Amino acid sequence: MTVADLMRKEVVTTSPETPVNEVATAMRDENVGSAVVVEDNIPAGLVTDRDITVRVAADQLDPAAMPAENIMTEDPVTVDVDTGVFELCSRMCEEGVRRMPVVDDGELAGIITLDDLTVLLTGELRNLAGVIEAESPPY
Repeated sequence: MTVADLMRKEVVTTSPETPVNEVATAMRDENVGSAVVVEDNIPAGLVTDRDITVRVAADQLDPAAMPAENIMTEDPVTVDVDTGVFELCSRMCEEGVRRMPVVDDGELAGIITLDDLTVLLTGELRNLAGVIEAESPPY
């Protein structure tokens, strides 16, 4: 199974110049915790709900006057669509990230999050538990 099988293809994107309040509104409307900042469909940064809280709200800055590029994580860690799930898990742990833009030939193709992986792995563990239960003697 590869990242392409799991990624979300619908991604909230924004430009570096977009005011933070507009980014926050888009994230709220789509019920997501991040927006990928793109330039020519290439990921240039990532804005998370935490970035907005820590870098704007906590300092009581005006989100309408603050462009996304001022708070984004630049050059976000990305993953290729052909990357396997176990390699993805390793990379997320190594890089200490919860979400990764997915790229195909360098261009944004989707996003994958720790939540997505948790749902997948939990489902797989349930399936394995079902096999074990079916083959185990009754207690």
